Amino acid sequence: MEISERAKNISPSLTLAITAKAKAMKAQGLDVVSFGAGEPDFNTPDYIIEAAKYALDKGMTKYTPVPGTMELRRAIADKLTRDTGVEYVPEQIVVSTGGKQTLRNACEALINPGDEVLLPAPYWLTYPELIRLSGGKTVVLPTTDADHFKITPSQLEKAITKKTKALVFTNPSNPTGMVYSPEETAAIAEVAERHGLYVISDEIYEKLVYGGTACRSIASFGNMKDLTVICSGLSKTYSMTGWRVGYSAAPLNVAKAMSSIQSHTTSNTNSIAQYASYVALTDKRGEEFLSRMVEVFDRRRKLITELVRKAPLLSAPEPQGAFYIMVNVSATFGKTCDGEKINNSSDFCAKLLEKSLVAVVDGAAFGAPDYVRLSYACGEDDIRKGLDRIAAFTASLR
Repeated sequence: MEISERAKNISPSLTLAITAKAKAMKAQGLDVVSFGAGEPDFNTPDYIIEAAKYALDKGMTKYTPVPGTMELRRAIADKLTRDTGVEYVPEQIVVSTGGKQTLRNACEALINPGDEVLLPAPYWLTYPELIRLSGGKTVVLPTTDADHFKITPSQLEKAITKKTKALVFTNPSNPTGMVYSPEETAAIAEVAERHGLYVISDEIYEKLVYGGTACRSIASFGNMKDLTVICSGLSKTYSMTGWRVGYSAAPLNVAKAMSSIQSHTTSNTNSIAQYASYVALTDKRGEEFLSRMVEVFDRRRKLITELVRKAPLLSAPEPQGAFYIMVNVSATFGKTCDGEKINNSSDFCAKLLEKSLVAVVDGAAFGAPDYVRLSYACGEDDIRKGLDRIAAFTASLR
């Protein structure tokens, strides 16, 4: 059976593949340390789990409106109004089956075939695939650790052409862990607004920021609310990755288009998960849970940065948000491991897993071939053990 050209051109998720491979090796009895996970290693809070049980007991098991229950959309709109300082109403909210569907809906609603979409790199590896599926053309805006992995207003200005339709803006960033300050975000917003550039703003890690770092939605500046689709969800903030609840906030006509698209794909998000999400957003216990989780991630962030910087041939800026660190491994290129040369980040990852039983994600998948990504959504013991192995591995290279 012949598959479509569209399917041929889509790559599977490398982060999911790395995590699956590490789990398979562990199942074989190997002591693998995996830094691939893209989810918090905390269980969903008990009060949210109890809410799901309540929903089942009360028979909340039927279809809901496609964009979500009114109570959940109102809770999301109220949350965004508090956080951004601009007003959102429930009709602008679409609840989807996870953050990926939210982003897919946004791309389908905004991008026409041939439209250019600006994408800062390093980027989450799903973005180019979603742009391609929508018929758009990805235009990469490269950054490095010397730039703190952030684009500048002048770089954005130079990249805009007559074909440019949108900018994908991720703050805080997966994979780099960097956060645009409010001043930096305002400067990007000024360029976007002046050019009428749409912004798909991925804010899934908005609450995971550390060290007093401030993070504001790009929709809160000037008239950017009218040009921005906020894409977020509950998976990271409330450790609800398996519940598959994402949401978007957009101008009313875009929200209606996204809802229409979703009506012909998945229809509504799981009804029980929607009620649990409503409780997650409105119960004050969520603030206590988030505060504890941020405190733990902050300790791990400092620890992993310190240990990476101590390892031979490696360097990394200290991340400010999310739970990732982007590590520069280019100093290992040209060196050998057991007589075999390391030519690139892919070779580095393969040899590290083979020789030291440590799984990291190849930066080439993120448009950053000099780097690898490590997630610190794992215990401190694993961070220490894994970095000890990485340091021994890099020290052994010749």
